[in-house]
Amino acid sequence: MADLVVVGAAETKFGKLDGSFRDLAVEAAVAALADAGVPASQVDAMYLGTFSPGTFVHQEHPAPLVASMLGLSHVPTTRTENACASGSTAFLQGLMAVASGMCDTVLVIGAEKMTSTPIEETTQILAEAADWESEALAGATFPSLFALMARRHMHQFGTTRDHLSAVAIKNHHNACRNPYAQFHREITAGDIAAAAMIADPLTLYDCSPVTDGAAAVVITSGERAVDLGGDAVRVLGFGQASDSLSLFRREDMTSLTAARKAAGRAYAMAGLNPSDVSFAEVHDCFTIAEVIATEDLGFFPHGEGGPAAFAGETALDGRIPVNPSGGLKGKGHPVGATGVSQVVESVFQIRGTAGERQVANARVGLTHNVGGSGATCVVTLLGK
Repeated sequence: MADLVVVGAAETKFGKLDGSFRDLAVEAAVAALADAGVPASQVDAMYLGTFSPGTFVHQEHPAPLVASMLGLSHVPTTRTENACASGSTAFLQGLMAVASGMCDTVLVIGAEKMTSTPIEETTQILAEAADWESEALAGATFPSLFALMARRHMHQFGTTRDHLSAVAIKNHHNACRNPYAQFHREITAGDIAAAAMIADPLTLYDCSPVTDGAAAVVITSGERAVDLGGDAVRVLGFGQASDSLSLFRREDMTSLTAARKAAGRAYAMAGLNPSDVSFAEVHDCFTIAEVIATEDLGFFPHGEGGPAAFAGETALDGRIPVNPSGGLKGKGHPVGATGVSQVVESVFQIRGTAGERQVANARVGLTHNVGGSGATCVVTLLGK
């Protein structure tokens, strides 16, 4: 494993924002470069993770557009798309560019502008990340697919409504302590029970929102980071895996094979185990997704993620804090930005600059970013 580090990290506010797609991407990138102390002239390549700007804002071919606005003259620019894992896929491409020796310094951006389209159109755009012929045309949306996972998890392991609610309550609580988050309101079990049913058993408060936002990081080698003199965070390991795009083609709806495989590869590369992780930013697009993620990542045995969340084991002061940022549920989910934003939060935590949501003794952070209903998963480990 090459000595790879993140030397700059920044993100925009998440929510329904006035800025355009390009404005958000540039805002995050400029702040990350400033955090790194790296001028645009020293960037050797740029990777942009974004899911569907062509349908959300009618702008395909966005990577050179953003690069030109940043003054990145003639550098290689590449867009990555892997549904909700687009941002973390961009991050891995940046890591491999530096690890290969082809680049000294790489800028990675994740961005999405989702609130410009009506909610019905937004729902259809997102559904295109599932199997269109086998799922979407039959009426399946992502809330319904994850509701199927939730019902099966409940049937097989006894997971309850209270277990799912504990995830949402915790993540809204954490988001209230994050100035970048979309939601700054505590919620209760009563709020969740009274909310509109989206796909039984998932109510409105079990679902991540439609969000605008961007995040960016600067990657370089450990040797180069010494010259920059910034507060660098090491990349300890990473892994990526895939699975069937269709949920019905998988043998088990209560676990994501791609997540287990990606996590295993990341742990092996880093020489670490789940018990070494100080905190995790996981892909809680729905509350059941966080429960399953904590099991797939090895924090809890299969079927015990729900009771662990209810018992407070994943709270900020718990045994393994999960989603200190507020996660997708509380912080927001601008699809292409999410994976990069998870890395940004990990950098803040490891640096000790996360403010009210700071995890005590945060030495190793894990990020878990899922595309679709589990067809793609990227896991990274970062540390001091």
